[in-house]
Amino acid sequence: MSVEIKVPTLGESVTTATVAKWLKKAGEAVTADEPVAELETDKVTVEVPAPQAGVLENLVAKEGDEVEVGALLATLDPNGKASAKPAAAPAKEAPKAEAPKAAPAPVAKAAPAPVKSAPVDASAALPAARKMMAEKGVSADQVGTGTGKDGRITKGDVLAFLSQPSVAAPASTKPPRQDDPREERVKMTRLRRTIARRLKDAQNTAAMLTTFNEIDMTAAKQMRVEFQDLFVKKYGVKLGFMSIFSKAVIAALAEFPAINAEIDGEDVIYRHFVNLGIAVGGPNGLVVPVLRDAENMSHAEIEKKIAGFGKAAREGTLKIDDLAGGTFSITNGGIYGSMLSTPILNAPQSGILGMHNIVDRPVAVNGKVEIRPIMYVALSYDHRIVDGKEAVSFLVSVKKYVEDPRSLLLGL
Repeated sequence: MSVEIKVPTLGESVTTATVAKWLKKAGEAVTADEPVAELETDKVTVEVPAPQAGVLENLVAKEGDEVEVGALLATLDPNGKASAKPAAAPAKEAPKAEAPKAAPAPVAKAAPAPVKSAPVDASAALPAARKMMAEKGVSADQVGTGTGKDGRITKGDVLAFLSQPSVAAPASTKPPRQDDPREERVKMTRLRRTIARRLKDAQNTAAMLTTFNEIDMTAAKQMRVEFQDLFVKKYGVKLGFMSIFSKAVIAALAEFPAINAEIDGEDVIYRHFVNLGIAVGGPNGLVVPVLRDAENMSHAEIEKKIAGFGKAAREGTLKIDDLAGGTFSITNGGIYGSMLSTPILNAPQSGILGMHNIVDRPVAVNGKVEIRPIMYVALSYDHRIVDGKEAVSFLVSVKKYVEDPRSLLLGL
């Protein structure tokens, strides 16, 4: 009896994925838990393992297909024997060749309009995409050719279309862009499209405002120099500025809980814990893995976690659970040389702290001008739930804790 291989649960708020690559072909033998396919979600790439040993019978979904959680990907024969030459294409490909016969050729010839102006057939959209188009009142012709296999429209294509500022305008009003021969046109990845959509959604939904301050990093730098060797020797990881800022943010969130809260309809959800998102760069874009219950973590635990997340992001091994459930985020543009920026909220969170590079600047200290290492910091927040006074006071608290990091050890 055949065993079904289905799309696994993909994590919080993730309901669909794209079949990025089949690692095995129909007719090939697989062992239990051996990866047979890769699914690309809005956040990470997920491997789908074989539930048991056997031979793949039929690859139901093809590369590029958008599939929902629980959808059938393939079937496996636990008692089958591998074929000498595994089939290169899914078994369902066969009837596909007959599909064009259903459309009589004379109809296409009799059409007076040019072929390029013919409307896109709604049947070219995947089920999730058709459902969303029906809900939003969008036609397949408006969305155009999709990014799925054979040009099929995916849910991501519909979302990308809806996020366009000029979505209400007829698709025909804008002539197609003529590419310069020196240009290269590359389709956006699913992750990049999702990043673009979510950032735009955050701007359109939240009453976003940013406040700034500057922090004298002298004490933090001195503490690192003084304890770095002992810290590395004991914990096997360097003491960085991220753990110092993380501890400062956690202490400040306890003073101003609205910045760690979330709007849910007409309610406000206040949290008595901190799941701290730390933005890290990967080959496919920025991702924000989460330090769960960060209020209970030491400097060393925070540094180890962040180092692990950075390595996983570069290698593409982050898991869905690593990215879910954040309540507040920190992003450090300073590692790329940024002097100042206005970070965008990671919805549905109500606040995000932006760190920047450290530059020696002349400042007044006790009536004298001294050269000090200064960092500009920015807090973007949702003004619907956070008042300006709270936001400014929060940032002042972060400044106080970072400028005197030892006060955190004494709870002062």
